[in-house]
Order: sequence, then structure tokens, then C-alpha cells
Amino acid sequence: MKKYLAATAVCALTGGTAMAQDVPVGIIMGFTGPIESLTPQMAASAELAMTEINESGNFLDGRTLVPVRADSTCIDSAAATAAAERLVTSEGVVAIVGADCSGVTGAVLSNVAVPNGVPMISPSATSPALSDAEDNGLFFRTAPSDARQGQVLADILNERGITEVAVTYTNNDYGKGLADSFTAAFEEQGGTITLSAAHEDGKADYSSEVAALASAGGELLAVFGYSDQGGKGMIQSSVDTGAFDTFMLGDGMYSDALTADLGDYLNGSFGAAPWSEGEGADRFLQIAGDADINGESTYTRESYDAAALIALAMMAGGEATSAAVAENVMDVANAPGEKIMPGELGKALQILADGGDVDYDGATAVELIGPGEASGTYRYYEIVDGQYSTVDFK
Repeated sequence: MKKYLAATAVCALTGGTAMAQDVPVGIIMGFTGPIESLTPQMAASAELAMTEINESGNFLDGRTLVPVRADSTCIDSAAATAAAERLVTSEGVVAIVGADCSGVTGAVLSNVAVPNGVPMISPSATSPALSDAEDNGLFFRTAPSDARQGQVLADILNERGITEVAVTYTNNDYGKGLADSFTAAFEEQGGTITLSAAHEDGKADYSSEVAALASAGGELLAVFGYSDQGGKGMIQSSVDTGAFDTFMLGDGMYSDALTADLGDYLNGSFGAAPWSEGEGADRFLQIAGDADINGESTYTRESYDAAALIALAMMAGGEATSAAVAENVMDVANAPGEKIMPGELGKALQILADGGDVDYDGATAVELIGPGEASGTYRYYEIVDGQYSTVDFK
């Protein structure tokens, strides 16, 4: 691992208003669009890690991380690309936490990050296709690939003795990737998909889509969509028509907003979402709660970890540059080194300053494998009395 070297001459950053000691880091997430109920907590969690770094005073001789937000929209690749270009060219960000949804993440990676040499750590882009993206070693993620989620969901159905299901998925890279992964795993176990059909987000009426799925049959409807958009619409229409009364939910459907609106209709439904348990997860919940952040919200842990890894990688490389992040993320995320938990980022910076190694465990028991993605664990939950109840971790 590259050890900490005192930062040399400090250059003024582009953008005019930034101080010479500021280190801008982009946070590009869908502040509008189908997951807008989730992203405020995700962004706040990433910023929580940066605040912790700054308050320690140990980062690169007192330099300051400055988060700069931009809206990915989650679904509009052109808008996400434009937002990312602003982050890089106008704000001078050295790295990006994000993007969030898989399609826009791929667009930002290929159109902005790779041409400009800017590393990205996504807390929530889970499409299996991103594992093989041409990224020049610049793309990492703290959420596991949907290749694993599909297997986890198939295993849950097998445990519950369910052998026939209908599938609806949002018509984008995320939805199709998860549907394909799940279908392959479920059919390998002897399960039957009665019908797998895409739905479009933003529609007022999903009755025709639900009718086709109901006609095909199945013990339940697997919903791989977004809790603020078409996925919710498919459930609402199913309930209204009596087509399905039990649902299996992918990670994009996990949100407090969904249970707040439809909780009474979801009792007995179940699903899985990337999650963690243990000391790191408990510590994150504590510090998030102290900062008035809902640490139980989807992808908050992964967002905190993404920002922490960016800072630690710069510290390990001894400079606030994109190259330092890209070259050192895998080192600070994995053994060898002293285990680092949420709330211990200042300690980690001091260890690196003293020439030591860190193994960042973080809120999600971080372990980056292969091309720089999380191995990950999932929370298998059931909805009971309108609330999420943990069944197991997988």
C-alpha cells in the first residue's frame, strides 16, 4: 500500500469559490425520480462520513472534504451525464459517491468518469452488467451485484416451498438485470416463471400489465421495481383488482414510504435488501441516529462506506487526487490492516499518517472482491403488521 505522504503544494481548485484547502467530492443521486424518498438519507449518510473526516483534523494536513450534490434523476441518462459533467468540469470533484441507479451509473461511468479519470464508488447500482463495464479501474461499489440478489431470492422461495411465480420488473438495466438473475437461479432450482414482463415507470394505470400477469398465474408476484414508481403502482393495481395478494420484493422496493402507504396490504409479503449486522452496523446506527439520519433506510450504510473509502484512499495515497483514490481503494477496503468501524475514521487517518495499514470494515463489513465490488449480505424480511420484520440474513 502507498503510505501517507504529506501533501505538497496546494493548488487552487476550479470553480472560483472553493478554498485552496477544499477537496470537492461529488454525490450524484436521484434527488428527483423514482427513488427520491430514499436519496436524502443516502446523501446525508455519505456527508456524515465526510463530516467525521473533517472534524478529526487528521485528513492530509488539515484539508477539508466538501460534498457537492447533483441530481442523477435515477432514470434519465442524459440528465445524469450532464450533472456529472458539471461536477467534474465546474466543481472540480476528485471522486464521486454514486451514481445510484444502474442505468445512469453506467452512463456517467462511460461518458464522464472514464474520459476524465475520475473514480466512482456507487452505494446502490447493482446491475450485474456493471461488473464487466470498461472502467479503467475507476468503478467500485459497496452494494453487491444483483447476480447474488437473484440467487438469494430464489433460495428464499425454495425455503418457503413456492414453485410458481409471476415477475414484473422496471424496464431498465436494473430491473432487467435482476429479473434475469432471479429467473436463472429460480429455474435452476426447478421453479417456474409463469410470465416475466416489464413495466414502465410513471404510468397512472397498471391494470393491463397486472391482468396479463394474473392470467398467467403464479403463487405470488415478484416485483423488481421502485417503491416510488411503477413497482408501487403494480402492487396497488394488484390489490385493487384482487389479482395478487402476496408479493416478493426486490431491493428497490424496500422503503418506509411503501409500508406507510400500502403496509396493511403487504402483510405476508417478503423480500430481501442489502444489509449488514454486527458491530459495524450497530455503530453506524448509533452515529446516524445522533445526526438525525434514519440509518435503517435503504443504502445508507453503503453510502457512508463509499464516502469513507474515498477519503481513506486519498489519505493512503498521500494526496487529494483522483489517481490516489483509484489506486488505493482496494488496499484500504481489505486486509491486512487494523479493522476500522464507523465513528473511527479519524483513528484510521492517524494510522495511515503514521505509516500503518487499515482494513476498513465500516457499516457493511466491507470486503471488495473481483473488479472492486462488495461481496455483501442480504436481510431477508417479511412484512408483519405493516412493518418490516427480519427473518434471517443471507
